[in-house]
Amino acid sequence: MQTSTDCWHASNEGDEQDKAAWLKAKRAEEQTASEAWSEQYRMPPLEGTERAVPWGVRCRHQILTNAYTALVTEGTTSEAEWAEIEENARTVTRAGWWIDQRSAEPEDLTELLRAATGADRPTENPFF
Repeated sequence: MQTSTDCWHASNEGDEQDKAAWLKAKRAEEQTASEAWSEQYRMPPLEGTERAVPWGVRCRHQILTNAYTALVTEGTTSEAEWAEIEENARTVTRAGWWIDQRSAEPEDLTELLRAATGADRPTENPFF
């Protein structure tokens, strides 16, 4: 028996709503974990648009935790070397930079942080 297009759409509409609800819950869970991680590791707030900041926080969390695992846990980077990488990461506060790097390899993190420009770092206004 062939299902009509209208029937197919009607039967799959619930699936799409379930996926959307699941994705929303997953994003909220990731956001909560990323914000807790940022606080625990004294990461500064990110700058950007209302949509970019939460996404940037999640990307920064994912990038740095993946890099720690690859470089320190599974690699040859010492805790002291990692502390320097982490300190450099704290200076990059533009959410867009973290979003742009979300697919980068952990091994490239040090170089990427070094290449970050002044536009990616906070501007300290002495008159503020």
